[in-house]
Amino acid sequence: MLVARRPKEVWPEYFRERWIPQLRAGGIDVQVLPVFIDDEFRPERSLRETLRMIEAAHRVAEANADEVVLCTTPGDLAGRGDRIALVLALEGCPQIDNDLELLQTLHRLGVRMVSFTHFGRSALGDGSGEDAAGSRLTHAGVEAVGLLEELGVLIDVSHVGRGGVEHILELATKPVVASHSSAFALREHHRNLTDEQLRGIAATGGVVCVNFFAGFLTDAEKPTVDHLADHLEYVVDVAGQDHVGLGSDFVAEVFGEKIPACDRPLVIQGLDAEVYVPGLEGPAGMPLVTEALLRRGLPEATVRKILGENLIRVLSKE
Repeated sequence: MLVARRPKEVWPEYFRERWIPQLRAGGIDVQVLPVFIDDEFRPERSLRETLRMIEAAHRVAEANADEVVLCTTPGDLAGRGDRIALVLALEGCPQIDNDLELLQTLHRLGVRMVSFTHFGRSALGDGSGEDAAGSRLTHAGVEAVGLLEELGVLIDVSHVGRGGVEHILELATKPVVASHSSAFALREHHRNLTDEQLRGIAATGGVVCVNFFAGFLTDAEKPTVDHLADHLEYVVDVAGQDHVGLGSDFVAEVFGEKIPACDRPLVIQGLDAEVYVPGLEGPAGMPLVTEALLRRGLPEATVRKILGENLIRVLSKE
């Protein structure tokens, strides 16, 4: 998102100088690139901005081919060597509306993961901010599930409302992921997943990637990495060690650049959006998570699965 905000001439250089060092410092070898459309572009310019962001990802990968690879097919992950894998994901579908054929177009351009909505309502279903409506998927949403499975694109239930998640799990015949969601049992927020949903995702063979955003982890004034570890351990206990991953949702730098001082403090869904787990404001702090999990006595094999093996497994499936 921050790449596409800059002049196209500096996209590759900005990513190389600003983000690759942070990803390397954090030991990250797979990075999901969310294609999220801000309100200022909706609805008229949603598709145009989507295409700009996807073009930015392709240019970044082409110009930095020694460091990263844009994974447009499952085989790209296996052949990346020591390069960082970049995976394109739609976070919400304002650029689609009811024109589901555009999902196929975006798949041709490299999109590997799709979430149907954000906090609000879309043509495919409702986001978790609309849970009071009690709605499930629309007819177009049901059709989209079948199309995405046919294309081999992962369906992401993060941000989808409770009824929509249940509907997707009823329909799914392939692994489903939650790209950045935490456990409702530990923090009662509509963005988090219930035990039933955690087990449902695991039953598809999918992965729940736990969100690092402090407000979804705890209501404590001073969140710590142990609050994140609590959620990771909990999801391991409920869904199983083969179905847990990391969904960092690093937004500190995004908010720092995009939100003017006159709009501070920034409150989103009733939460202070500028409270972060210390050390986990960006990808360079990822070793703190590894240390916290090992400190709790989790087996190294389980920690490796959480750190990426599980997500790589589902991304590598045809």
